[in-house]
Amino acid sequence: MSITALIGLTGHVTWWQECVRALVIFAYGLALVRIAGRRVFGKWSALDIIVSVIVGSNLSRALTGSAPLDGTLAATTLLMALHWVLAHAAARATWFSALVEGKPVQLAQDGETKRGALLRDSISQSDLEEALRQSGVEHIAETRLIVLEPSGKITVLKGQHER
Repeated sequence: MSITALIGLTGHVTWWQECVRALVIFAYGLALVRIAGRRVFGKWSALDIIVSVIVGSNLSRALTGSAPLDGTLAATTLLMALHWVLAHAAARATWFSALVEGKPVQLAQDGETKRGALLRDSISQSDLEEALRQSGVEHIAETRLIVLEPSGKITVLKGQHER
């Protein structure tokens, strides 16, 4: 059986050829993520989100047969390699990390909310209260520092501060 018979032609894929493509793409995606390392989709910085959206879109087109399988896998490999290079560059250069991943933003310090930072980053009072509860804190006055991380997570540091 030829590879064309197995995976079909672009634009003309039967249901069982799509299933074969799904197996190939799943194994390929799993291998890429294992090679690239846990960071690739674990941290969810801006870089990670963009790569995941593009890779997902790209692989879905190959799955349904609307794009050639070999070209799609090659393009996806290139995207994952680019992600790997950019992630390593960001890990080594603070300025590059800030450029591609963003910087942390202080939302509160010593129990005092920085209203301008909340508004600038569209953080509602409900979002802030949820982060407090997840950290086991009842009142903002019980915090030393609250930070919006580049990943979008809100970090709450408990602590005593002087008033």
